Order: sequence, then structure tokens, then C-alpha cells
Amino acid sequence: MGPLRRGLYAVTDGMARPPEVLAHLLEQIILGGAVLVQYRDKTRDTARRAREVAAALEVCRAHGVPLLINDDVLLARSAGADGVHLGRDDRPLREARAVLGSDAIVGVSCYADPDRALAAQDGGADYVAFGRFFASPTKPQASPASVQMLAAVRPRLRLPMAAIGGITPENAPALIAAGADLLAVVSGVFGAPDPRAAAERFRRLLAAATDVDK
Repeated sequence: MGPLRRGLYAVTDGMARPPEVLAHLLEQIILGGAVLVQYRDKTRDTARRAREVAAALEVCRAHGVPLLINDDVLLARSAGADGVHLGRDDRPLREARAVLGSDAIVGVSCYADPDRALAAQDGGADYVAFGRFFASPTKPQASPASVQMLAAVRPRLRLPMAAIGGITPENAPALIAAGADLLAVVSGVFGAPDPRAAAERFRRLLAAATDVDK
């Protein structure tokens, strides 16, 4: 797997849908510009999760977009996904890497903790994620992170930084300016009336910022 591209990071919302519906929704979001997808489902419905991951992986493969699994290293391995995203209470980074191999993409949630991000960088993570930055229906109780913190830690990190939590096209420019490489969006695309158009709005914002940086 090559280096991660700057762009929209689509994170599934955990809603129960037929696999073919999830696949169609994901395809629209990818066509709109998502460069990375994370399958996130906190239920214990093993059979449902396996079906959904298989459907998601087929779409991601068809469009050349990596698929990561939230938390579940063994599901990522059994499904043949491209990697895993780890939170504070999940399997340690070194164990995930041992299970999935050196080519897997391993991301780490760092909340509002730059020291955790630096430790993840030293431990071999492929990207780090900060947030939540704004009020979020996905993680309403999560501790807030600040745009100022993101900007301050950017010079200390060689890794791509993802921002998550209540991100909209209106507040995204501040995160991009602070150094976010990936905008991790859940309800902003999966809950949108037109998911492809919603993804396209984020893609245009990131593309404009990339042009300015050149």
C-alpha cells in the first residue's frame, strides 16, 4: 500500500443496512472524492459485520481506495482489509502490526494528546487522528481538541494527521489551515441527502488548499 493521500476520510456510521445498500452509499462517497474509508461498527453482530466489510471491501478495491477496520484487528486480517484504526482501549499498536504485517495501514486515535501522537509515530503508526474538534453525534461525550493544538503539533509530526468530530464544509477550512491532511467525516457524508455531493464539497476544499500550498 502506497502513502496515504490527502483528502476525505469516510468513516461508516454503524447504521444497519443491507450490504448492497452500504456498498452503493460507499461508492457514491468514493466517487465524490473519499481517499480512505474506515468501517466502524461497535456491535457484536459478527455475521453482519463480516457481510458489510466484504461488501465495503469490494467497492473500495474497485476504486483503489484503502479500507480500514475500526478496532478489530482479527476482522481486518480475516477480511483482507488494508489495515486498522486503533483507539485508546484497543489492541496495542505493536500487536496490531505483528498480526497485520508491515504493509498494513495502522492509524491511532490521539484525541487531544500530542504526546500520544508522538509515541504512535515512534511506534510505527501510518497516521494519527485528533478530535473531536466540534460537537459530534458520533462521539458526543468525547473530550474536545482545539485547532490551536493541531497547528502546534504539526511541525513535530512526520505522519499524516486526521481530524475528526463534527466536521462540516463550513468549519473544515480552519482544520486544513492548521495542518490536517485527512478530514474524517461520518454523518457529514453518510447522513447527507446527497452523499456524493457532500463528499465532493470536502474534496474541493482540500484540493483548493493543496493548490495554495504548491
